[in-house]
Amino acid sequence: MVLSKSMEKLVAGNSAIRKMFELGQELAAKVGKDNVYDFSLGNPASPVPYEIKNSIINILSNQEPNFVHGYMKNAGFDYVRERVAQHLNELHGCAYSKDDIVMTVGAAGGMNDILRAILNDEDEVLVFAPFFTEYRSYVGNFSGKLVVVPADTEHFQLDIGKAAESISERTKAVIINNPNNPSGAVYTKETIEKLGKMLAEAENRVGHPIFVICDEPYRDLVYDGKTVPYIPNIIKNSIFLYSFSKSLSLPGERIGYLALKNTADCYDELMPALVIANRCLGYVNAPSLFQMVIADCLDVKPNVSFYDRNRKLLFSELSNLGFSCIKPEGAFYLCLRAPGGDARRFASSAERQNIIFVPLDGFGLPGFVRLAYCVSYDMIERSIPAFQRIASEYGLSPRY
Repeated sequence: MVLSKSMEKLVAGNSAIRKMFELGQELAAKVGKDNVYDFSLGNPASPVPYEIKNSIINILSNQEPNFVHGYMKNAGFDYVRERVAQHLNELHGCAYSKDDIVMTVGAAGGMNDILRAILNDEDEVLVFAPFFTEYRSYVGNFSGKLVVVPADTEHFQLDIGKAAESISERTKAVIINNPNNPSGAVYTKETIEKLGKMLAEAENRVGHPIFVICDEPYRDLVYDGKTVPYIPNIIKNSIFLYSFSKSLSLPGERIGYLALKNTADCYDELMPALVIANRCLGYVNAPSLFQMVIADCLDVKPNVSFYDRNRKLLFSELSNLGFSCIKPEGAFYLCLRAPGGDARRFASSAERQNIIFVPLDGFGLPGFVRLAYCVSYDMIERSIPAFQRIASEYGLSPRY
C-alpha cells in the first residue's frame, strides 16, 4: 500500500460533512436544485460586504503588482499585523504589538501552526464534545492524541469537572470553539473563568503550561444580546485564532490570524516557532492580497440579521413540528435530536425527502444531527413541507 497508515484512516473516515455536501450536489443534478434542501456545509450565504470588493479594486489599481503578489515575512506584512494588533487592542483592551500576530491560512491553518509547534508524539489535546470533527485530523497530523470530554447535553456548556479528570502529564493544549460548531452554544465568562482556574491548578500539578487554543471564527455571529468573552483576557496561556471565512463570507480565501500575548508562559520560544511552523508546513505565508484586504476591512461587521432571520424561522418551524432542537446562541448551526436516537437512520429518512444534514457521531454527539442554516431564507421555507413528512413518519406531535 502506497499510503501512510495515518492517511489510510483519514481516507476511510472521510469527512461526513463533505460526504453529505457531495450527496446534495448529486441529488440536485437528479431532481433539480430547487427541490433539494441542503443544510450540510457551513458555506456562508450572506453576501460578501461591498467593502471587500472596493478594497480589492483599490489595491489592484494602486499598488505595484510585485508587492501585492510577492513574498513577505512568514508572519505576514508588518503593516497588516500592526493593524490587527491595534484592532484587538481597541476591542479588548489588550496591548498586542505586530510581533504578537501571525497572519495564517484561515483558522485551520493557524491551528495546525500551533499544534506543529507544541506537540510531540502521543501528546494530548483536550476537546469538549461536541467539537468540530476536523480537530481529530489536525491533532493526528502531528501524532498527537485527541482526548474528548463528554458533552453536557442539558446546558451545552463545558463540563469542567470531567475535563480536570482527563488532564495528564501529556496534556499540551485545550481547544475551545466559541461560539460552538455544531451546537451554537456560547460559553459564558463564568464558564471560562472556571476553566482558567482548573487549568492553573492542572499546570502546577503537571509542571508545564497547558495552552488554550481559542478557535473563534464565529465570535461575531451571536444573537439575543449574547457576548463572547475574550479568553486571553481571562486565561494567561491562551492563543487566539480568528478567521474571516464566516464573518465576511470569505471561506475560499483562507485568511485569518493568530495572536499570542507576550505575557504567556514560554512566549520567547513559542512565538518564533509559530512563525516557522507557518513556513515549514508549506503555507509559507498567508495569501498576500487578502492580507491587504483584511487590513482595510477589520471594522466591517458581519450581516448577523441575515442569519438570525434564518435561525428564528428554522428553530420555530422544526420545534412546532415536534422536533427537539437546541436553540442556537451563536454561529449558524442548529442541533436537532434524532427521533428514536439513531442519527444516521434519521439522516437517511431525510435524504428520501431530499433534505441533507450531518449526523454528529463524529462530532462527539451521537443521536444528534446538525443543520447549517447559512442558506437562503427561501430554501428554508421550501423545506418545511418535507420536514412535515419526516415528522409524520416518526409520529411526532405538532405543537401548532
